[in-house]
Amino acid sequence: MQMVEWIVKRAQGDRARVGTLAGMVCIVANVALCAAKGAIGVVSGSVSIVADAMNNLSDASSNIVSVLGFKLASKPADPEHPYGHGRYEYLSGLVVAALVLLIGLELVKSSFERIIHPEPVEFSLALVAVLALSMVVKLWMAALNQKLGDRIESETLHATAQDSKNDVLATGAVLACAIVSQVTHINLDAWVGLAVGAYIGWSGFELIQDTVSPLLGQSPDPKLVKHIRDKIMSYPGVLGVHDLMVHDYGPGRKFASAHAEMAAEADPLESHDTLDNIEQAFRKDDGMIVTLHYDPIVTDDPKVADMRLRINAMAKQIDGRISIHDLRCVSGPTHTNVIFDCVRPSDLTMGADDLRRTLAQQVESEYPKSIAKITVDEDYVGAARE
Repeated sequence: MQMVEWIVKRAQGDRARVGTLAGMVCIVANVALCAAKGAIGVVSGSVSIVADAMNNLSDASSNIVSVLGFKLASKPADPEHPYGHGRYEYLSGLVVAALVLLIGLELVKSSFERIIHPEPVEFSLALVAVLALSMVVKLWMAALNQKLGDRIESETLHATAQDSKNDVLATGAVLACAIVSQVTHINLDAWVGLAVGAYIGWSGFELIQDTVSPLLGQSPDPKLVKHIRDKIMSYPGVLGVHDLMVHDYGPGRKFASAHAEMAAEADPLESHDTLDNIEQAFRKDDGMIVTLHYDPIVTDDPKVADMRLRINAMAKQIDGRISIHDLRCVSGPTHTNVIFDCVRPSDLTMGADDLRRTLAQQVESEYPKSIAKITVDEDYVGAARE
């Protein structure tokens, strides 16, 4: 689509400008449709065309909300908002989704009223021409917003695309009912409107779910989690990664932190230099700020290495997604403290205390002169989804 490439080129890679330009194009299209439908509706005396013109005006208002969202989201960070204002885009998407839901509910309400009090459906060539033109323009707008939304990963543009698809469906239903009524003299307008309203309302509800999830703190994309882990593990000297957290402060504003296991016997200055290089690589290649913590682990003690493997296997027997890390042993005159952390999947039915107790019993049974000191960590990146 030429318009997509024109907008991307015009925006010079700036996602906020892409969203703003897309919104401006849709505002112009909706205002033009409103003017055309309004003029023909007044001339032909068609109330339904005038009502459809007002619907385009409401669509233009939702486009204005989208433009404002992109503008506000592009504001730089300040002392009160050190992570930026990117979540404004999620909020604008939520407003658009709420408008879609309200339109669906209003259509359901008006359809019920027409079922109770039927009205004849107006039919004219002007009605057919205007509604057909509206469907073509709305299909074009849906494709434009969908492709741009995919390009810049914007829920706001995806919501706008769905709104345009809903308009095509609603307008097509009105046109089909008008033709059927003209040919068969059977008025299905209210019943079809009821079905279309229910569909639009449901799509609005799903859009609200999609836009609310990142505001509430949804688990990160498994592909992103895998990419972060694989990239960290690709550097020499890194033996393991745990306690990974990913924070989403809006599109293009993701922050992450993790603990990187490295040999305790290695030079700590060299290990820290490796972690610094990894952090810089994430900033340069992915535009992501990643903070890494250096976790030294003993690798030259065969007994500790064997114990780590055995205890990790015990954890896997409880649930295959459970893992352990930071294992160390502190020997005393009467017993040895076996200290380690255990990562518990968020959807595991076994609670943290039960997991700690069960795993400690297995460890102390396997190593009679030991006392297990276990810290249960929660999984914040959705291990169940990987």
